[in-house]
Amino acid sequence: MPCWVDGIWMDTPRSTYPAFSRADRRRLSQALAQARDARLYRRLQAVAEIAAGEPVDEVAKRARVGRSTVYRWIERYLAEQAPSALADERRSGRPRAAPVLTDKKLRQLLTSDPCRFGYDANTWTVPLLATHLRTQGVVISARTLRRRIRAARFRWKRPRYVYSERAAHVGAKKGALSDG
Repeated sequence: MPCWVDGIWMDTPRSTYPAFSRADRRRLSQALAQARDARLYRRLQAVAEIAAGEPVDEVAKRARVGRSTVYRWIERYLAEQAPSALADERRSGRPRAAPVLTDKKLRQLLTSDPCRFGYDANTWTVPLLATHLRTQGVVISARTLRRRIRAARFRWKRPRYVYSERAAHVGAKKGALSDG
């Protein structure tokens, strides 16, 4: 059944959430333009659509969440009147594996020669480094070690063998083969 909203006849009834002002709608649209986090963007978009008069049911379907979740987002926004209220709060997360392995210590190890520690290798590999750390009492998986190396902005590259000059006998052998 058509209804009259903001001077326009609409086919579907729109929700009229009286708590949103024009300033709220402007604040939400500015925050949407600046949002870089996908979760925050999704929440801002849902609340902005409600502020624009969209029904909660339709917004919840588009956001693929329950109506109660949309209502919770609206309450969080209206409590502070700030888009930042919709951002995820900091979480403690899992404790860091091997906290004694700092970036500084990792850098020292990676720039050192494995031969100095008695290993028969020219460069560090992740399994070799993990073994070395285990002997020092630092238990860390290869996967975590790779992640920590990447976080320390190191990149693995295979060593390239560079010969200083070409051997004199190589050219002589090739010349001898082609002549005969």
